[in-house]
Amino acid sequence: MDRAIEQFVAVAEEGSVMAGAERLRLSQPTLSYNIKRLEASLGVPLFHRSARGVQLTTYGETLYNSAVVIGRLYSNALTTIARQKAELEEGISIGTGYSTWFLILRDYLVDHFKAHPNAPINLSIGNMMRCMDQLLAGDISLFIGHQIDQLKEGIAVDFIPIGRATDGYFVRRGHPLLGAERTLDEIRAYPTTMAYPLDVSQKRLVSGGELHDASRLGHAFTSNSLGACLDFVQATDAVLIHSTVLAEHLGAQGVDQVALRPGQEVKKAVMGIHVLPERQSNPKVQACIRAILDRAEQLQLFPPQ
Repeated sequence: MDRAIEQFVAVAEEGSVMAGAERLRLSQPTLSYNIKRLEASLGVPLFHRSARGVQLTTYGETLYNSAVVIGRLYSNALTTIARQKAELEEGISIGTGYSTWFLILRDYLVDHFKAHPNAPINLSIGNMMRCMDQLLAGDISLFIGHQIDQLKEGIAVDFIPIGRATDGYFVRRGHPLLGAERTLDEIRAYPTTMAYPLDVSQKRLVSGGELHDASRLGHAFTSNSLGACLDFVQATDAVLIHSTVLAEHLGAQGVDQVALRPGQEVKKAVMGIHVLPERQSNPKVQACIRAILDRAEQLQLFPPQ
């Protein structure tokens, strides 16, 4: 708001030039001079002056009422601009699977929100190909997932490795598979369930349909919700196939990992961060990548490749 109008409002609200000067931290002569200049520029008196202070004239009341509205609009505009600036500079849009959300991103994003409460956070939890689709569309800046070897030629995405993840097998408490080391053949004798299978629409991102087909075949129950899979496992003899990094968390949900007999060939995958090459130079993206790598190293979630 204009400085002269701001000084006029202060004098009107305080009822004297002296009090207005104290509020604004100005000298009284300076404030008196500025008020007289404002009156001269408008060509009308704004105050009735007396030994007891000042009172608004009819002209002064008109100006004061308008100034209050203008001041409120100006303050609202500054607040909106600050929020827009925070959204542009500090907002985060990121994709992940459930394991890396729970173990890595949850605390990071909560801390980010506390540091930048006006900056929006968009989190997409799903399978790697859904996140890839969103990355290519510009809906997210990066995502954490395992390396995709079957991407179609021409899809340019950088991959920053974190380490290697291993599949584990999880069952409800009291399941017949618990209590002894098991072979994969013994485990496969039971129905299986898996979270976040690929969608048909995501086949266009890979060479051939093998990746899509393999993600659903042979499972008794698949869902885009890990919670739904856990409910199914708790109510049946089904085996949940999920990364071993979440074993402690799943145990707290009443689902335990099946011990494997030595020599079993379990599926492994390289975990890492997928990001578009042109996004890597963005300072905000760089900071997010560094935070993810530091968190994963600190927790030693994924052993080296």
